[in-house]
Amino acid sequence: MQDNRTRARKLRRKRSGMTLIEVMIVMVIMSLVAVAAGFAVMPILEQQRIRQAKTDAAAIRQMVIAYQIEHAECPSVQDLVDKRIKSASTTSSDPWGTPFEIACDDAEPTVVSAGPDKQINTDDDIS
Repeated sequence: MQDNRTRARKLRRKRSGMTLIEVMIVMVIMSLVAVAAGFAVMPILEQQRIRQAKTDAAAIRQMVIAYQIEHAECPSVQDLVDKRIKSASTTSSDPWGTPFEIACDDAEPTVVSAGPDKQINTDDDIS
């Protein structure tokens, strides 16, 4: 009888806890789930950056119009800051870190973001 109890205790001790292989399998599964979530979120982040660039470009365009009412020239972003039409604390660049380009035609001013490729005059420019 004593022998059976001792044997049962030894078996329980061996089975308690997790082996290193089991821990590694759980870590691999968790890593795969994290990677899948990352791939699902990346397109949403890019869409949000595009939306933000459009909003910022529209706001800067309104500032350019306000500047042109007082001055008969096409301003740069720095001119808007110098004349205190635009706050220096707000961003002067798009979500990808490229400065906005301002162009003034006869009709309307345009503000352009270079977009994700950070190059002006490409298909992904945002205005």
